[in-house]
Amino acid sequence: MILVTILAVVSAIAIDFAVGDPKNKFHPTAWIGTLIGKLVSIAKNDPQKSTRLSGMILTISIATLVAVILYLINAGLYSLESDKVDFRLYDFVVTALIIIITGILLKTTIAIKGMQQHAQLIMDALSKNDLDYARTKLSMIVKRDTKNLDRQHIISATLESISENTVDGITGPLFYFAIFGLPGAFVYRVINTIDSMIGYKTEQFRNLGWFGANCDKILNYLPSRITSLVMVFAVMILGKNWKHSLEIMRRDSSKTESPNAGYPMATLAGALGTRFEKIDHYVLGDGKMEFTENDFKSAISIMKLTTILFCIIFTIPMIVVFSYLGWWPHA
Repeated sequence: MILVTILAVVSAIAIDFAVGDPKNKFHPTAWIGTLIGKLVSIAKNDPQKSTRLSGMILTISIATLVAVILYLINAGLYSLESDKVDFRLYDFVVTALIIIITGILLKTTIAIKGMQQHAQLIMDALSKNDLDYARTKLSMIVKRDTKNLDRQHIISATLESISENTVDGITGPLFYFAIFGLPGAFVYRVINTIDSMIGYKTEQFRNLGWFGANCDKILNYLPSRITSLVMVFAVMILGKNWKHSLEIMRRDSSKTESPNAGYPMATLAGALGTRFEKIDHYVLGDGKMEFTENDFKSAISIMKLTTILFCIIFTIPMIVVFSYLGWWPHA
């Protein structure tokens, strides 16, 4: 059981590294986003309830629905296991099926190659001096207004997104998978998607997205901090200035409006020896705001190595510990 779950994690990472994300019509997170969009339209037009209550009902309803579906899929997979110890071919096929399906499903909650590809499009546009296209692509992964950003602020926002995505799109799902299995990873993605869609501090979503945004803050509290420490370890292995990375993480992590996002962003800023800046909001790091292609490549390398180390240091050990304690969230 333990080995099957561990192999599923390994296969999820391997699949993502190899092929990245499927098209939206085949992607569960995209389906969740579509469902959220439809329910948001209903919630905004419901005069019978307070907007905050509507947002709370929306978040709990979608999270519960997704958790139940994933629990049933999980239970259905493990119910295929045979009690006949001599039916070895059947057991082998079923075990392989569980590993593959669990790995594929877990992979849809993480985005390593997808983030790299999207960020590369921005960098390629900048290399061609096509700032408008770079701003458009950047607007798809950040909440800030990108219309008037200059070249250096575009790169800064891209690198910030890579560091933040290391938690939101990789280690966060792996954290909750280790504890609650597939339902945990998917519920985390539901909350994270709700926060990214309606958790903005705007007049339109200030109340509707309040509950989802606060759930996201709670769920990311531990993953963001653990990930930042793992990231420092990755920086050390890659031969970069890990002491400065740790120093900037400690000093600047609290400067962002989000109580969690500042941790991985400050850690990466320190590792690169540069400065990240969101105009009129925060400055992270104490280097010059002058980025090169090597900074982008280093950020991607740090993201990938952090992913691998997080699995080795946290996800796999937690699966083993919980399994031995009799906590079987994966079956």
